[in-house]
Amino acid sequence: MAEQREEDITELAELLVGIHRLIRRRLRQDLTGPRLRGAQVELLRLVRGHPGIGVAAAARELHLAGNSVSTLVNQLVADGLLVREPDPQDRRAVRLTVSGAAAERMAGWDAKRGDLVNRRIAALSEQDRAALSAALPALRGLAEGLHKEVTEGT
Repeated sequence: MAEQREEDITELAELLVGIHRLIRRRLRQDLTGPRLRGAQVELLRLVRGHPGIGVAAAARELHLAGNSVSTLVNQLVADGLLVREPDPQDRRAVRLTVSGAAAERMAGWDAKRGDLVNRRIAALSEQDRAALSAALPALRGLAEGLHKEVTEGT
C-alpha cells in the first residue's frame, strides 16, 4: 500500500477543521439564542445520543475531568437545556437527559447544518459530488479509527 503524501495528510486535516469552523460560523450568523461553548454542545450531543448517561460516564466519553463535566452539567441545567435526575439504583449518582428546549434547539441546528451543507454540495460539479460520496466510507473508517485510538489508547 502506498504511503499518503505528507502534504495530502496535512491538507485533509486542515480541510476537515476548516469546514467544521466555517459551518459553525455560518450557522452562528442566524443564531437567536445564547451561544453555547464547544464543550457544552459536545455534552448535549452525547446526552442526546445516550439518554440517562451519568456524569462519570460522560466525562470518560468526552475525555474530560469529572469536575469539568459537573460544571458543564450545572451550567446546562441552569440554562434549562439538561435535566438531571437521581439514578434509581444509586441515589448518589445522577442520570442526564436533554430538555425539550435543548432537543428543539439541537434539531433546528442539525436541520440548518444539513441545509447549508446540502446547498454547498449541490453547487459542486457532478464529478465532485460523486467523489465526496465515494470518500464517505474512507472518512467513516478514519473517524472510527480515531475514535478507537482515543477510547482504547491504541
